[in-house]
Amino acid sequence: MPVKLKNPKEIETMRLCGEAAGKLLQRLVEAVKPGVSTKELDDLSRKTIRKLGGVSSFLNYSPPGHSPYPAAVCTSVNDEIVHGIPGKRVLADGDIIGVDVAMILGGYHTDNAFTLPIGNVSPIAQRLIQVTRESLSRALEAAQPGNRLGDIGFAVQDYVESEGFSVVTDLCGHGIGRHLWEEPEVYNYGEAGKGPRLRPGMVIAIEPMVNVGRPEISTDPDGWTVRSDDGTLSAHFEHTVAIFSDGPEILTRNDGLWG
Repeated sequence: MPVKLKNPKEIETMRLCGEAAGKLLQRLVEAVKPGVSTKELDDLSRKTIRKLGGVSSFLNYSPPGHSPYPAAVCTSVNDEIVHGIPGKRVLADGDIIGVDVAMILGGYHTDNAFTLPIGNVSPIAQRLIQVTRESLSRALEAAQPGNRLGDIGFAVQDYVESEGFSVVTDLCGHGIGRHLWEEPEVYNYGEAGKGPRLRPGMVIAIEPMVNVGRPEISTDPDGWTVRSDDGTLSAHFEHTVAIFSDGPEILTRNDGLWG
């Protein structure tokens, strides 16, 4: 399918949706602490989305080959990379958790994620989080009009691997708009100067996923939860970004969360 460029009115709608999604993510991150269950985070997500006047993009999302996703937030703990399903699990001191939310407002989706430490975590866990977050910053710097998707992937991979970690190569970011998942696919690896060119009107979700160990993944029997195949820690950060003629704009930025 071709890439769907957005006009200024559509991007303005997505900007409002992104602002709401950023508030949602901040509210969830503020609630994370030892003793909180992932189900409590899902309950809070549903309540907050209603207050914001939106609809969860994830709840009952059912791509080909998958059963409907049963929650409004993805909570991925420790070796879980993405799509962790909330449930009875209680967060403990020393865990790390990736919180991933997407919502619909005005008929458009926006998507964002943040990984954070719970209590006192190991030095390797703290460094993983820092490196993954910085890799997103470098990807955003590469998301300039006229650049190519390979520049984004190269920026992530080059930095992550220089720090001794691995990028997940079997998963990727994506275009976003009226549908949660649109073209193009936005990989976290690649060759600079290669791939489709970034054009004004493109809106993409950039989401580095980084493992302490090897990049290979496995999927749990629930059909959704993806984890590192070697059981090592994983982190995930994400923003929805619009490309303009003068540079990228982070639609999901929330200064209360991201600083």
